[in-house]
Amino acid sequence: MASPQIDIYTKFACPFCVRAKRLLTQKGAEFTEHDITMGGARRDEMLARAPNAMTVPQIFIGDVHVGGSDDLAALEAAGKLDALLAG
Repeated sequence: MASPQIDIYTKFACPFCVRAKRLLTQKGAEFTEHDITMGGARRDEMLARAPNAMTVPQIFIGDVHVGGSDDLAALEAAGKLDALLAG
């Protein structure tokens, strides 16, 4: 089974974005980063996928909107991240 698509919306110099990307990298997960520092179409895309998202990062694993860095860390702490990453 193929791993799910992982999208992470970030902004330049965001420490929470760095932390989330580090955790995903440690897990061996490949992800696509979308920098929305300057707004634009990718920011609009993020808001279409997560209408109430006001912060970055916003992380999507497959069809699941994980949320932000703290949400990703909570999944890891609960032992649920590996299963989500496996699809």
